Amino acid sequence: MRKLKSAVIAAAALAPVVVPPSASAAPRAPEPAVLVAAADGRMLGHLPYGDVPTGELVAVPAGFSVGATCRLNRAVLPDLERLRTAAADTPGVGPSLRGISCHRSIAHQTAVFCHGAHHAACVDAIDRARSVAPPGYSEHATGYAIDFGLRPTRACPDVNYCFASTPAGQWLLAHAPEYGFELSFPAGNAQGVTWEPWHWRWVGTGPDVPGAAAARSLFARARSTFPARPAVRDVRAANAAVVPVPAGRIAAMPVPLPDISRARVRRR
Repeated sequence: MRKLKSAVIAAAALAPVVVPPSASAAPRAPEPAVLVAAADGRMLGHLPYGDVPTGELVAVPAGFSVGATCRLNRAVLPDLERLRTAAADTPGVGPSLRGISCHRSIAHQTAVFCHGAHHAACVDAIDRARSVAPPGYSEHATGYAIDFGLRPTRACPDVNYCFASTPAGQWLLAHAPEYGFELSFPAGNAQGVTWEPWHWRWVGTGPDVPGAAAARSLFARARSTFPARPAVRDVRAANAAVVPVPAGRIAAMPVPLPDISRARVRRR
């Protein structure tokens, strides 16, 4: 009985003390939004993707990554190296094309989506999802997606609309499909995701390329329902508009898009 009484006293000492709210108490922060997938399986426009097995990921060659070493599905590397070589040989582009972000686990995507700070950004999940996929719905989890950027930045911050106005961004729009890469979210895409000229996924130049069949199977729904190639009509649509500037992301001025309507886009 004495032991039981001691345990009860110890538990009571550890129990949280509930303080009645007072008039001077600070208002509680809003709770993070609870995200629910739509009937078609999408989450705020984004399609679901699971984590790639870590055994299928390899580090990209030195000199490409910015910050942490980029890791991609091993099937991507041959085409990525061909793309980098071609870009480096292009006047005005050179070795400036780099990898800002490659594979991101679902856990990492959660931190990215919520800014990693007390999940504050998750409160306005709908607005956040226009530019960042919710965890479990990012192409980066597959190991086939790359966010390209520049070093030096040439006054264009990473993951920014201005990337399309740089020589490297224009070169990718015109030539990345020749190396098996698709622009996942073209201008005015039906998926409802913000135009991302820096975000490309690899599917190979044809189904017979080693590893391409698996990538194409994974992205089959996205490719059939929301075509990803930067077709001429997408480029013209982008050129016809001035991109509105998202609050807090880039300088408060319109960003004119490059005129690459005459660029030759290889069809597959």
